[in-house]
Amino acid sequence: MTTIKLPPRSPNLTPHAERFVRSIKSECLSKMIFFGESQLRRAVKQFVAHYHEERNHQGLDNQLIKPGESVGKADGEIRCRERLGGLLRYYHRAA
Repeated sequence: MTTIKLPPRSPNLTPHAERFVRSIKSECLSKMIFFGESQLRRAVKQFVAHYHEERNHQGLDNQLIKPGESVGKADGEIRCRERLGGLLRYYHRAA
């Protein structure tokens, strides 16, 4: 691997990383108080799972990155999956 240094104050060179950082800060990290590194790592891990599996993305026409088997079903009971004590919620149909 080689390191490529970017010019200072050039967020347009890394738009995907900048958008992810803004999302995790506004949706998760700014709403919690952490008392240790392990709590921070757990919160980031839970947010990344939510971000990739349960969150709609405007750049993908409001689709999921990794849709599960129950996505798109019209029948079944609607359930709510909560992460981080209800901070992140995902509604889906039971399989």
